[in-house]
Amino acid sequence: MWFSNLQLYRLTKPFSLSAEALAEKLAEHAFKPCDKMALSSYGWTAPMGRHGSELIHAANGYIMICARKEEKIIPASVIRDMVAEKAQEIEDAQGRPVRRKERETIKEEITHDLLPRAFKKSQLTFAYISPKENLIVVNASSAAKAEELTSYLRGSIGSLAAIPPRLRIPAPTTMTRWLSGTDVPADFVLEDECELRDKGDEGGIIRCKRQDLASEEIQVHLQAGKQVTKLAISWQEHITCIVDESLTIKRLRFGEEILEQSNNIDADDIAAAFDNDFGIMTLELARFIPRLIEVFGGENDAGLEE
Repeated sequence: MWFSNLQLYRLTKPFSLSAEALAEKLAEHAFKPCDKMALSSYGWTAPMGRHGSELIHAANGYIMICARKEEKIIPASVIRDMVAEKAQEIEDAQGRPVRRKERETIKEEITHDLLPRAFKKSQLTFAYISPKENLIVVNASSAAKAEELTSYLRGSIGSLAAIPPRLRIPAPTTMTRWLSGTDVPADFVLEDECELRDKGDEGGIIRCKRQDLASEEIQVHLQAGKQVTKLAISWQEHITCIVDESLTIKRLRFGEEILEQSNNIDADDIAAAFDNDFGIMTLELARFIPRLIEVFGGENDAGLEE
């Protein structure tokens, strides 16, 4: 349940639904397995999995939700080979070439025939809503997966005014300044990993791991004009992560002091352990996320709805 990646969304209007009202709306869009002829299915499922039936988990003013996506697996190579085989049969039997449009029709027919027998894979995406902080936090490494969840949430509840935080100062500017040794906040420590890019889409990229970021080698790249687009940081020995140019947080890890609080609950009581971990995590992130946004220059709230 501990989140390992964070995609942040700022609620530009208050989230007015109660936990109970939200649960009712999510129930109308609960997950249903793919039917025989569907390629995929998406819907809400219980955050506690088989240990719970509720579609939300609420604690301390935070509301956790979970989306499940099921997809049919049909390897592209299998379809490609079957299309080639079918096209060859037509060419041999009718003595004519099979054109592109006809090949597309054959591909659709083969895919349709394979769907009922295709293997399925499922993915879960967790998120929590913080109405008091006007924030949605999605545990996803990609913006596309997070947007899939927030878009489905928007459709489930009717409306959702949520956008990624807009910083006053571009994140690469702040991270580059830090790596140059300027204005690093006292409660943050730069770790041993970063990504440097030249300005422009065609610029060079340098990725550093297990590297002294204060070394002369790194400083030479900065002096040559490269900007920091990813940076490993730690905060108060409580959280370690990598922050990128879009303020996406990846490889999030909680410190031993935080995780020890999780070990104080009887692991056999699944519901109590889940609730305890959720409470610890959200309260810690409630301290970390605002501080991170603050040291990155704060948000540009111009034009946001009241």
